[in-house]
Amino acid sequence: MNMFCDQCEQAAKGFGCDKVGVCGKQPDVSALQDLMVCQLKGIGYLAHRARELGKVDDEVNRYTIEALFTTVTNVNFDPDRLAEWIREGNRIREKAADLYREAGKLAGRKINETQWPSTAKYRPKMTVNELLEEALMMEGTCLLTAPANKDVRSLQQLLLYGIKGMAAYADHAYLLDREDDAIFAFTHKALSALNNPDIRIDDLVTLNMECGTVNIRAMEILDEAHTSRFGHPEPTVVTTGCKAGPAIIVTGHDLLDLEELLKQTQGTGVNIYTHGEMLPAHGYPELKKYKHLTGHFGTAWQNQQKEFDGVPAAFLFTTNCIQKPRDSYKDRVFTCGLVAWPDVTHVQGRDFSAVIQKAKELGGFEDKVGGTLMTGFARNAVLSIADKVIDAVKSGAIKHFFLVGGCDGSKPGRNYYTEFVEKAPKDTVILTLACGKFRFNHLDLGDIGGIPRLLDIGQCNDAYSAVKIAQALAGAFNCGVNDLPLSLILSWYEQKAVVILLSLLSLGIKGIRLGPTLPAFITPNILDFLVKNFDIKPIGTAEKDLHEILGDRVEASK
Repeated sequence: MNMFCDQCEQAAKGFGCDKVGVCGKQPDVSALQDLMVCQLKGIGYLAHRARELGKVDDEVNRYTIEALFTTVTNVNFDPDRLAEWIREGNRIREKAADLYREAGKLAGRKINETQWPSTAKYRPKMTVNELLEEALMMEGTCLLTAPANKDVRSLQQLLLYGIKGMAAYADHAYLLDREDDAIFAFTHKALSALNNPDIRIDDLVTLNMECGTVNIRAMEILDEAHTSRFGHPEPTVVTTGCKAGPAIIVTGHDLLDLEELLKQTQGTGVNIYTHGEMLPAHGYPELKKYKHLTGHFGTAWQNQQKEFDGVPAAFLFTTNCIQKPRDSYKDRVFTCGLVAWPDVTHVQGRDFSAVIQKAKELGGFEDKVGGTLMTGFARNAVLSIADKVIDAVKSGAIKHFFLVGGCDGSKPGRNYYTEFVEKAPKDTVILTLACGKFRFNHLDLGDIGGIPRLLDIGQCNDAYSAVKIAQALAGAFNCGVNDLPLSLILSWYEQKAVVILLSLLSLGIKGIRLGPTLPAFITPNILDFLVKNFDIKPIGTAEKDLHEILGDRVEASK
């Protein structure tokens, strides 16, 4: 089978993966995920029409979000489990169709099913092989409409990848009992619009901006979910050393999985270490109270094959960011939630007993001294010293803020972010979030009057904190965010980064520098639109970009 996927930053040759995904995605997995998107377009059409007539279903809502998240990069690589999602999707599609019919009946409106798009009528086959045959027949006709118009297709992809990213944030919030029907409503509206072969560019631009606005709400309820359950993050020093004894290394993003694992390992002698985007977990009061939350292991997701090689610990993958496990540690890898890899043990119902048993069998680490990292500078922590920060700006002690963050990855060019932070003048403060920080969070940048120059806001899931900090500073100085001495230097990899960018654009934030490369699915015309309307620009060199932002002050402040 051939494939085509350009949804992540590492798309082959800057165009798209057509043989096998750089992420490790095989053609059969790509085909099944494309079928899921086709199916979701049909579900979205039916659910959107039913909602317009006053009918909503929680199960349809929930499936839509989970299924979209399942197709995000580095989540599900298992053909058998993807086939299960598609078969379940057929039941959900039928439920959504019945919902639409019932809504029409109650409204006294005749539903003409002959006018439904093909996606709303799609009934999948049952076996993986049959589904793959269907995928071959539907290739290029179902995933996105209007392929002849490259600009329309580009905006359709931007919208699709945006709602995929938003689904990730909404799913995390939902697991912690937070939801907002506006998120489900827009997701179905967007999926429904992707069926329209005659949709106009202006309509797609509007939908993409609306996606960014709705995602701010998704990030807001996720922030509420995290802080109400685990408390507001506090500045915390985290060791990168090891403690003697059995160990479980937790990676991904899900704090609820981590909390449950901490409860189940309490008193067992098993030490818990975070990896990648789980580092900010150490700042939450309700998680850091577990004394066997021992430290942080390794760096960003793309280094896991090297960092996990032969390590005598069990590995628990939550949400996205899994890579193909090497044979040297595959026997100790466990997945949970939506994450899946073929022939890897999947934990059901957060029963981590098998993970704990494997950790004990492996014996774990010997004592090893490591370094330290700082985390926990989320919005409450930063805003609690807002007066001090404002005074430092007014006195000239702080000249500029840089938000340097986003996704990390293995593609060349990402050393730019390390160089940028290293060369940033000593009278500037670096805000950071997501796994992009692992390029430089080991650096000792010192402080400005007791204010650390490097402030780790948290996960990519914590982008809302960055927005609130920027808005609070703008309020304090009685100006717009674009008028602040603040520059956004962002790196992207997958679809959560795409929707964060849409959120920033929906807020009217301009002058964002994006890298290490621009999205392969953005056409020259759409890029020109973004440049003219939002002054978005690709990163250059660290020195060049610093000079463009700060001018002569770069040298004067060193």
